[in-house]
Amino acid sequence: MSLRIIALAALVALAPLPALAELTRITDRATFLSTVQGRELSRLGVSLQVSPNGSIVGRALGRDVTGTWSWENGMFCRTLDAGDRQFARNCQVVSVEGSSIRFHADQGTGDIADFRIR
Repeated sequence: MSLRIIALAALVALAPLPALAELTRITDRATFLSTVQGRELSRLGVSLQVSPNGSIVGRALGRDVTGTWSWENGMFCRTLDAGDRQFARNCQVVSVEGSSIRFHADQGTGDIADFRIR
């Protein structure tokens, strides 16, 4: 029985994220802020708020998250600390569709993180 659970967990972990219908890339700071200001960005185990003053605050898997961000060359560039873990500066392509926002790391060539805008 434990093999079934392990196999199911592996399938879930490898399952692709559902495609967002019509992603629209955000290319400027003003549009980004109008999308996220005063809202919560959430996904499983993570809840973040991005402020116009360049700060990021929230929680991830029970740990406090803090960070800073700036808008550079049409991308969201951020640093993050979550508990004792530090995430180096990373510039990300941002796209939106309805109440979903996607951050595509490493200038659009790396990992993808989809969040719900609340």
